[in-house]
Amino acid sequence: MPTQHRAIQSRQALIRSAAETFLEKGVPAAGMVEVSRRARLSKGALYFHFTSKDDLTLAVRDAALATLHEIEDDFTRSPEPLALAVRDFAVELFTRVESDVVLRAGLRLRPETAPGLDIHALEHRWYALFLDKAVTCGTGSPVGSLGSLDAAVPAGPRGSDAEPRRTAQLLTSVVVGLLHLGGADRTWWEKESIVDLWAMLSRTAAAGAPMPDRIPAG
Repeated sequence: MPTQHRAIQSRQALIRSAAETFLEKGVPAAGMVEVSRRARLSKGALYFHFTSKDDLTLAVRDAALATLHEIEDDFTRSPEPLALAVRDFAVELFTRVESDVVLRAGLRLRPETAPGLDIHALEHRWYALFLDKAVTCGTGSPVGSLGSLDAAVPAGPRGSDAEPRRTAQLLTSVVVGLLHLGGADRTWWEKESIVDLWAMLSRTAAAGAPMPDRIPAG
């Protein structure tokens, strides 16, 4: 095996090992020796790639952010209307969170330890992402069993940007809420739960149920 390939594999193994250790013990209690042992690598190999635990923690954060970028890029390329695209985004996001220990660990890092992955940063990040699609592609129209979620949001004056902003706020609140709820009960992250929730929101929209004028997101 070429040396460069081995080095890449070793680095990835150490990042995964660190993520597993962080989830089990927390960053403060995680030891560098334990990380290297879990990865089945020497302490020297660990310090070859990472000079400190702070350096290793940032590597976990960067790897988690890279995965988020992939998921967000898929959302941006989606041909679906906004509501369906966000539903698919949520399904892919939480499927990856469940299966990818590095992403899961990255999302639990404290903001002062690894800025950019805390709940407030993600809220602003996803609001901007959803709003961009809403402005570019429109808020969508009813498709299949999922009604247009913009019907559940009070419409502002036609020709203004109030409607896409409110729709993006609503959808951001749903995704961030699922992220929070799934931390305590992972059934919230299951595909069936997400699809059922979207169907329920669709029925609420179709029934014309009142929604708040202001939704605290973005």
